[in-house]
Amino acid sequence: MAVQIPSRQLLIDGEWREPLLKKRIPVINPATEQIIGDIPAATAEDVDLAVAAARRALSRNKGKDWALASGAVRAKYLRAIAAKITERKSELAKLEAIDCGKPLDEAAWDMDDVAGCFEYYADLAEGLDAKQKAPVSLPMGTFKSYVLKEPIGVVGLITPWNYPLLMAVWKVAPALAAGCAAILKPSELASLTCLELAEVCRDVGLPPGVLNILTGLGPEAGAPLASHPNVDKIAFTGSTATGSKIMAAAAQMVKPVSLELGGKSPIVVFEDVDLDKAAEWTAFGVFWTNGQICSATSRLIVHESIAKEFLDRLVKWTKNIKISDPLEEGCRLGPVVSGGQYEKVLNFISTAKSEGATILCGGVRPEHLKKGFFVEPTIITDVTTSMQIWREEVFGPVLCVKTFSTEEEALDLANDTHYGLGAAVISNDLERCDRVSKALQAGIVWINCSQPCFCQAPWGGNKRSGYGRELGEWGLENYLSVKQVTQYVSDEPWGWYRSPSKL
Repeated sequence: MAVQIPSRQLLIDGEWREPLLKKRIPVINPATEQIIGDIPAATAEDVDLAVAAARRALSRNKGKDWALASGAVRAKYLRAIAAKITERKSELAKLEAIDCGKPLDEAAWDMDDVAGCFEYYADLAEGLDAKQKAPVSLPMGTFKSYVLKEPIGVVGLITPWNYPLLMAVWKVAPALAAGCAAILKPSELASLTCLELAEVCRDVGLPPGVLNILTGLGPEAGAPLASHPNVDKIAFTGSTATGSKIMAAAAQMVKPVSLELGGKSPIVVFEDVDLDKAAEWTAFGVFWTNGQICSATSRLIVHESIAKEFLDRLVKWTKNIKISDPLEEGCRLGPVVSGGQYEKVLNFISTAKSEGATILCGGVRPEHLKKGFFVEPTIITDVTTSMQIWREEVFGPVLCVKTFSTEEEALDLANDTHYGLGAAVISNDLERCDRVSKALQAGIVWINCSQPCFCQAPWGGNKRSGYGRELGEWGLENYLSVKQVTQYVSDEPWGWYRSPSKL
């Protein structure tokens, strides 16, 4: 199944622009290790052009073209983009699969979610009109007050490689719905579908400069965007280390940021579960998207009374996962995204072994795949809480396991992390699930499942997993500024000072 890689440039001010330094970055298919194309490499000079274009887009026609247009006007564009994504779903899914290694079925699911996200924020954009001038109840009858919600302005959106188009759209759709102008900088490891989004925006006639798309390296394009004085907000998804640098850069100008960072999420399995159902959700929670999910439930905490039987069952489920080229029918685990990521995952596994843990299954390259960045889904037992594998995010198909005897012990283990993005609890006792959900220190809790995500529900974490929430109405609020307008409505003078006319 040959997939044609379109040759694209940067999208700046509604036009394709070659990077000023004319640099390009090779695109490597992680399943074959072959170069299949290239993408433009933006630098600080291109960032300046894109930010200037975004500023012009906001002020054009005194703001009436976009920022001050009704939400209904912006909604039409969002719906047109959604329709084009749906029309091109098959082609976009294939591009996603060969760019980042995601199984084709998952990539197709992502494209449905991309279109759904644009549709959802089109609805919210329309709803914004009715919410303007929402009255504020005051204790004094001499004043009236209302609230306006206005776009923050020009926003920089820096996005990761594990859901290249979907996580970009989690930011792009609400930012545009709010009336912002945006500069999107996707990860250099997987940018192909974001460049196709640029083509879609041109096709639907999105006003120039409203969305600019710059591909390139983090230090050369992401850093100048994050620290640019004419960018009003940064929204970032990626590593905690990079998130910290973005915070520091934004702090110099007291610029707001929202951050969705790493995770080391727990899945707690109690003794009263259906073993097969729990095993499948446990596998899905950590091996879905080739294990490269910020919210992966990569720490299994299982009741000691069922641990042996449950792990036997889980190993059978794990060994039954089809590992193949992502375009092969029925693929359920593809390669990790790059050679660097492949080495990193294998290093985590070898460190766990050297620290005394047991590799229960996986941990190596699949025998039938001689090329590509493939790692067998891995389960690691005999883990202690001081081990690297328990404490640090792997971002690959690796699960570590500990057992517990009491609910209190399970919660102590679950919350024993610097991160707080996701957590899951599996039990037939729903009262216990409710109790545990409240006690888990995470922004997202799943009961009797792991990883479902809906654009209507808030997404984000606590602790070192970042702050702010994406998706749902919370995602739109990220890109809105609240303005209080208060009017004095009495005919009487204020009367605080003595009037000079009465002297």
